[in-house]
Amino acid sequence: MIAILLGTVVGLLLGLTGAGGSVLAVPLLMVGLHWSITQASTVALLAVATSATLGTVIAWRHSYVRYRAASMIALAGAFTAPLGIRLADRLSEPVLEAAFAAVLLIVSVRMFRMTLKAGADAIIVRATVSGEGLPAGGDCCQINPLTGRMIWNWLTFRTMASIGLATGFLSGLLGVGGGFVIVPALRSYTPLSMHSAVATSLMAIALNSTATVFSSVMMGRAVPVEIALPFAIGSLLGMVIGRLIAPWIAGARLQQGFSLLSVVIAAIMAYRAIN
Repeated sequence: MIAILLGTVVGLLLGLTGAGGSVLAVPLLMVGLHWSITQASTVALLAVATSATLGTVIAWRHSYVRYRAASMIALAGAFTAPLGIRLADRLSEPVLEAAFAAVLLIVSVRMFRMTLKAGADAIIVRATVSGEGLPAGGDCCQINPLTGRMIWNWLTFRTMASIGLATGFLSGLLGVGGGFVIVPALRSYTPLSMHSAVATSLMAIALNSTATVFSSVMMGRAVPVEIALPFAIGSLLGMVIGRLIAPWIAGARLQQGFSLLSVVIAAIMAYRAIN
């Protein structure tokens, strides 16, 4: 029951945030089950992959999922995820906790700043992303005005591969989905709207997390099925709940609350690392 409850919270956070919700999956498992980061990361990624897959199916019908970009990001991430896993297995727990605290702090600050600069974007969450909004100002990639598809050239390929390399490494190192990297990067370097960036990130997270879980298993990490399965089921339930309640609660206040929660958890993890 604890695993199902924790998984539901993860799915709910993933669905109710534009980016970054899945980053709390590992801390929740650490607190709820008294696991280390390396113990929690694989199970967390399995749940994130499950809920993100459901989100991708939902978004596919209602928004513009750039599946080529998502696939390229995941493919590049598959090469760096094993490096992150190997490094995580060699680092001490306090160092990993300090690194995770730093990532959480970065996520919280970025999300809080977004609500102040672009409050309308805070309403666009993964659970209910639909339609197409205003384009971003990124100029590394271009969109064909006739087809609406991305124009693939060397610069586009390099941009997506770079996003994937960073995302895959962080997934392997800390067990995070990487949405907090993918969405801001797509918004900064491409003309994709917030709707399309969030929808595309769901597919990239699903593929990247699945690839990282596979790498973890192949490299000898154990996956306790008795915990992983109910945790994943709970994440699906959380995504469904998020889809039902998001139209009423999504917005700047929710994102700011999530940012403050992330700061508190980051402080706790930093304290654990120091002591």
